[in-house]
Amino acid sequence: MEKRVPTTTVSDKAHHSLDRGARAVIARLSAGVSPHAPMQAWADWFSYVGQSPGRQLGLWEHAQSNLAKLVAYAADTSQDPEPPFEAQRYDHRFDDAGWQMPPYSFLKQGFFAWQDFWEFATERTRGLSPRAADQTRFMARQALDFMSPSNFPWLNPEIIHATVQSGGANLVTGAQHFVHDYWKAVAQTHDAPPEGYRIGEDLACTSGHIVFRNELFELIRYAPATGTVQAEPVLFVPAWIMKYYVLDLSPDNSLVKYLVDQGFTVFMISWCNPQPEQADLSLEDYRELGVMTAINQINGMIPERKIHTVGYCLGGTILAISAATMARERDDRLASITLIAAQVDFADAGELLLFLDESQVTLLEDMMWDQGCLDKPQMARAFSSIRAGDLIYSRSVRRYFLGEPDEPTDLGVWVADTTRMPARMHSEYLRGLFLENRLSAGRFAVANRVIALKDISAPMFVIATEADHIAPWRSVYKTQLFTDCDLTFVLTSGGHNTGIVNPPSGTGRYFRISHRPAGAFYNGPDVWLAQQAARQGSWWPAWKTWLETKSSGQVPALPFDPPVLDPAGPLAAPGTYVHQT
Repeated sequence: MEKRVPTTTVSDKAHHSLDRGARAVIARLSAGVSPHAPMQAWADWFSYVGQSPGRQLGLWEHAQSNLAKLVAYAADTSQDPEPPFEAQRYDHRFDDAGWQMPPYSFLKQGFFAWQDFWEFATERTRGLSPRAADQTRFMARQALDFMSPSNFPWLNPEIIHATVQSGGANLVTGAQHFVHDYWKAVAQTHDAPPEGYRIGEDLACTSGHIVFRNELFELIRYAPATGTVQAEPVLFVPAWIMKYYVLDLSPDNSLVKYLVDQGFTVFMISWCNPQPEQADLSLEDYRELGVMTAINQINGMIPERKIHTVGYCLGGTILAISAATMARERDDRLASITLIAAQVDFADAGELLLFLDESQVTLLEDMMWDQGCLDKPQMARAFSSIRAGDLIYSRSVRRYFLGEPDEPTDLGVWVADTTRMPARMHSEYLRGLFLENRLSAGRFAVANRVIALKDISAPMFVIATEADHIAPWRSVYKTQLFTDCDLTFVLTSGGHNTGIVNPPSGTGRYFRISHRPAGAFYNGPDVWLAQQAARQGSWWPAWKTWLETKSSGQVPALPFDPPVLDPAGPLAAPGTYVHQT
């Protein structure tokens, strides 16, 4: 019997396009979330509980226990009864003194009881898929955050008190804020930075010039601040998911300025904000037209010197790919590699990608096929959902019910300055790295040849942050599992951004640091944590000292003539791409 060879007809292509268009509509209505994974997770959870009488009994007993605690608390006639449940350490929704008085204290404790029950109900348990448990826990938390009594004006004593005191002026002001934010979301615009937070004047204001530009990035070279500098320059590769200047915020918070002041020659990649017509930019473009082009340009300006490379978040991942490719090609131009809150293994990639599966990637691909990119509001919603209680609901209560304006901060202005993601690159990133985890599995190919992180011989400095929900520190720690080079690992306090914006002038910060010689045996993260004592202060000075030990010494800082990339003359930092909206 003759084997049938599948053929693609014009009709098939039309049907395929119709399906993609339908999924793009679904993606817009669902904020880019595929319904398949949540439905499957709840189906797994209910199926497991339904056939586990012991688990059912445990849930019933836990609910009864929580109810008994609430009844005992309500019946306690003492002046200051001991509350049976406490808020989680990052939850500040109930800090107002009004929540300590009945009946609001009972509402608060009832909410905490529900929260405690669902944390118990969605624990990882023998017989239940760990992924399904984590997914149902995340969804239960999202639902509880939405139903929190702090979100409802008639249940929140802080809102009630403010309304009585102001005669309702807080609600009028809050309504104005809501209308302003609504139309801003519809138009997909953002407010201009407030006075004192202007880009290029107050933020991203370290002195320098644009020394190279292509369609993907501008290369900034910062002016020296000392008479002598380390011979080897430093190249920052930031994430393209946000603007680069999280690394160059206000002068007191700028990692770039800190390095320049310490006698380093610093370069920065400032990525473009992709437009829909740049939908076909690939992950390889970000490596070849981005990282490698920047390295080549720096070599042309400062010849015969190796380069200290620094990658932040997604920029760290593409830097690791670039370094492994260079190692494969016997290219030894890297003096060192610093990875900041960057992952090379995505088996434990955190809650941001908890629901990433084939259906989710397909939905995002079809939405980007329709739009040409993953747009700014869609990116912002994804990050905010991780800490919805704080980043969505608490802000909404303050802004729309209490009528309070958002207090500007340099980090807050940067967070609001979101960017787009080109369709092809984002699809390749999600599939090749997050979904299939090819890089650490030895299946990631560059130019049709597989690369290996173990080929990297340049020394590495890897920084993770304790409270990181985007690149969990145990995931970042696994860089040690997939490399053999000399490696220094730092775990610092703070989150994905706050742990990195960590100047020595700050207070209350601490970090742990260790050194693994090349070829040493691997220790797991929990064993490592138990062996490391916390050091007070910022990790910046420790990193600066490490960079100095990997450098060849100081040389005179020579002035340079920036090239003329614009008819008006040399272009000063921060350049033009950082202003793209």
